[in-house]
Amino acid sequence: MIVRKLRLQHGWSQEQLAELSGLSVRTIQRVERGAKPGLETAKSLASVFELELSTFTSGDTEMNHSTDELEVKPAKAELLDDEKEAMQYVKGIKEFYTHLILFVVFAIVLLFIKDSENPVILWAVLGWGAGVLIHGLVAFEKIRLIGPNWEKRQVEKRIGRKL
Repeated sequence: MIVRKLRLQHGWSQEQLAELSGLSVRTIQRVERGAKPGLETAKSLASVFELELSTFTSGDTEMNHSTDELEVKPAKAELLDDEKEAMQYVKGIKEFYTHLILFVVFAIVLLFIKDSENPVILWAVLGWGAGVLIHGLVAFEKIRLIGPNWEKRQVEKRIGRKL
């Protein structure tokens, strides 16, 4: 996730970072999800972000929280909990907007086809619309179904104590 934070700080899209680093977009996505980069990938990222190679290979850096810049320190590179939560929240909203756009496009197509009076098509559009509505409510945290701490709470409930 440190790559995602650095990318966002620079205002780059995944595609822009891929182009600048000579890596594929898929590689950038994997690294942002937490996969450990290979040596060549780490070298490319270190070069683009102008950081030490160890930032991406061994986790030997720590965030300087006062300036939000990376400094070489003998500690593990990690994001703060609130930064992780904020990135997850924004990712959820982005997924919702993608879902909403797909719904609007397909709803328009479905409603303008020759057989749009067919109740099956109308029910399909209404059902999908209800799904989009629920997705939006979850993404904007108006309702909580299974949140990020749900699994932890369930384990604690089961064992009867905090982890």
